[in-house]
Amino acid sequence: MDGTIVDTEPYWIEAEYALVSAHGGQWSHEQALQLVGQSLVFSAGVLQEAGVQMPRRDIIDTLTAQVIGRVRDTVPWRPGARELLEQLYEADVRCALVTMSEGPLAREIVASLPRPYFEYVVTGDTVSRGKPDPEAYLKAIAFLQNNDPELTADDCIALEDSQPGVAAAVASGAVTVAIPHITALAEDSRHAIWDTLEGRSVADLEQLVERRRKFPAAPFPVEAAEPGSNSVD
Repeated sequence: MDGTIVDTEPYWIEAEYALVSAHGGQWSHEQALQLVGQSLVFSAGVLQEAGVQMPRRDIIDTLTAQVIGRVRDTVPWRPGARELLEQLYEADVRCALVTMSEGPLAREIVASLPRPYFEYVVTGDTVSRGKPDPEAYLKAIAFLQNNDPELTADDCIALEDSQPGVAAAVASGAVTVAIPHITALAEDSRHAIWDTLEGRSVADLEQLVERRRKFPAAPFPVEAAEPGSNSVD
């Protein structure tokens, strides 16, 4: 969600700076980038090390409340995200939202959507292990399997913007697309890389699923692919 569908990462970073500063600590942009895509429990621990003298739960609640306040003012959509969600909805492609943000913020984002795009929502406070562990994605796949027992991870595509998120998605077995945003993502032949969701379509996603079916062991090109260029040579 954060950084893939909505550009809330700057909101999180702003909240981190404010919290550390209020406790007399020092916070840097490099430290903030290390928290992108991580679980909030992990992030709260790092903030404690930076001088925030609060229990982890209070840190999480404070950061989340500030981000929710900003989202209520403006939902900063990522390029192409709403358009792709609309296409998926019109094509009856079932979707689940998998995020390390907790329920209150996820519900705020979902409530701002014009349609019920997401059949299921898995948040950081509903799993015991956050990304890069695959638990959240495995839980989403299990939810989708409730109404489709024959569905497998190979039928699912995960869209991610962070290194922990990409690692979690790949480990779950889902076809994975990395869309770098705040942080650079390492080139890896285990997943596709798209520069942006803008201009992407259901057909692009279908090509990735078909690729997995026909060539399950084939590596993805390490360079960023242009729309419609996901076929295997």
